[in-house]
Amino acid sequence: MYNLHIATIAIIAINVIVSLRGFSDAAFFDRYKFSIGGIQAGQRERMATSGFLHVDISHLFFNMFTLYFFANVVISWFGPGKFLIIYFVSLMGGSLLALFFHKNEPFYSAVGASGAVTGILYAAILLNPDMQLGIMFIPIPLPAYVLGIGYLLYSIYGMKSRLGNIGHTAHFGGAIGGYATTLLFKPELFVTDTLIVVLLAIPIIILFVLEKMGKI
Repeated sequence: MYNLHIATIAIIAINVIVSLRGFSDAAFFDRYKFSIGGIQAGQRERMATSGFLHVDISHLFFNMFTLYFFANVVISWFGPGKFLIIYFVSLMGGSLLALFFHKNEPFYSAVGASGAVTGILYAAILLNPDMQLGIMFIPIPLPAYVLGIGYLLYSIYGMKSRLGNIGHTAHFGGAIGGYATTLLFKPELFVTDTLIVVLLAIPIIILFVLEKMGKI
């Protein structure tokens, strides 16, 4: 049986409670979602509260299901305190990157724990890059770092092409938050896993090069 830590249970519980309120109360949902116009008007709390709202049950379930699988990897390395720090830094990283890329789009909005969860996923990959992960349509498991890099490259494509109703920018910002905070907490990874640290940084470098070139 997969035993969830109380810290993970608390995060899931908050997401469920806030999301259920948002499902039934449109005014509550609109007030606390990520909204460029609202944030620029001074409602900066939206950058945090939006990370606990979800569009529907399937959106909520997918994010919490992903957290369920990877939270214990991070907790086993760092303990619950640092796990929570990585979670919230990743949440805010997703919001900050979305604000940076969409600052001139006052009607841009988003919700979901995807940024925070992606940060936990990227932290878990950095800590345990040899994990084997499966994905739909690929019949064999792949090393976690391969999927991590591929996912961020896909996120860049999604940001550039505005692919689907998905917050690709928040996903990417969350991954940056998880990556940076993990290295802050465990800097010896620069020495013990230099290649993985460099490989996982490649999509991040590509993103900001493209931004500087005006390509995204």
